[in-house]
Amino acid sequence: MVSLRFALAALLAGPALAIQTAVPTLVVEAPPELAEEARRIRSVDSERLAVIGDLVGLERTGGPIRVLLATEDSEQARSAPSWVSGYAYGALGMVVLLPERGPSYPDSSLEELLRHEVAHVLIARAAGSRPVPRWFDEGLAMVAGGPWSLDDRSRLTLALLADSKVPLDELDRRFAGGSGQVRSAYALSGAFVRDLLQRYGPTTAARILDRLAIGLPFDEAFLRSTGRHLFQAEASFWRRHSFWYRWVPVIASSSTLWLGISVLAVVAGLKRRRRAAELEAMWREEEDGERLAEEGFEETVH
Repeated sequence: MVSLRFALAALLAGPALAIQTAVPTLVVEAPPELAEEARRIRSVDSERLAVIGDLVGLERTGGPIRVLLATEDSEQARSAPSWVSGYAYGALGMVVLLPERGPSYPDSSLEELLRHEVAHVLIARAAGSRPVPRWFDEGLAMVAGGPWSLDDRSRLTLALLADSKVPLDELDRRFAGGSGQVRSAYALSGAFVRDLLQRYGPTTAARILDRLAIGLPFDEAFLRSTGRHLFQAEASFWRRHSFWYRWVPVIASSSTLWLGISVLAVVAGLKRRRRAAELEAMWREEEDGERLAEEGFEETVH
C-alpha cells in the first residue's frame, strides 16, 4: 500500500496514486438532459476520491453523499450566483452541481468540481460538524480538487500585486463578495493551505480537523497540530510570498522585459555613437597629419 505521505504528495502536485482506503459512496441524481454528465460523475476516478478521505483524516467516509445535477432553469441554479457552478451542504451530505454553467475557478473540469464539493462534505464530517473557517474549508477543498495549476499561480500573483497582506478573517468576508473578490479569496486560501501542508506535513489538516471534532477552537487546534500559533504561520506565509509573487512576476513580465531591452538598446546606441565620434576624431587627426606631411614635403622640394 502506498504511504499516506506519497498519496497526498500526488494530490498536491500531480496525478493520484493507487491507494487502499475508503471511497465515499456517491448517489447521483440527474434529469434526462444531464444524463451524459451523470455518467461522467459515476465513472470518476475513485482513487482521487479516496485520497480526500486521507487528506481530512477519515478512515471511514460515512454514509452516501447525494450528488444532485441541476439544470440552469432549476431552483438550485436560481438560488446560486451566476459564477457558481457547484456547492455543497456539508452537514446534509449533499452536493449540487450545475454542469450547464461550465467549470469556474478554482475548478477546471466537472471532475475537479465534484472532488472540490465532495471534500466540503468530508471536511464537515471530519470536523464533527463543528464550525470550520471558510478560508481553511475552501483552501482544503482546492487541494482536494486538483494540483496547483498555472491558473492558480497567475491568480495568486494578481491577488498579491493588488493587495497588501490580507488577514485570514478578511478572506472569509471576501467569499461573500462579488466574483472578483471570491476568486481572489480562493487563490489566497488555496495557496495558504497548500503552504501549511508542505511546511507542517501532509497530515496537518487531518490533525486540525480531528481536534476540532473534540471541541477545541480552531486557533487551539491549529497550535496543537503544528506547534505554532496561527498568526505566526500567517506572518511567515506573507513574508515568504511577498517578494516572489509581488516582484518576480513584475521583473519577468513582458513589459518589463521590453523596457529593459529598450534601455539596453539606448545604452548600446550611445556607446556606438561615442565610438563613432572617437573614430571620426582619430581619422581626422590622421588626415591632418598626412596633409601637414605632404605640405612639408612640397616646401622641401621647392
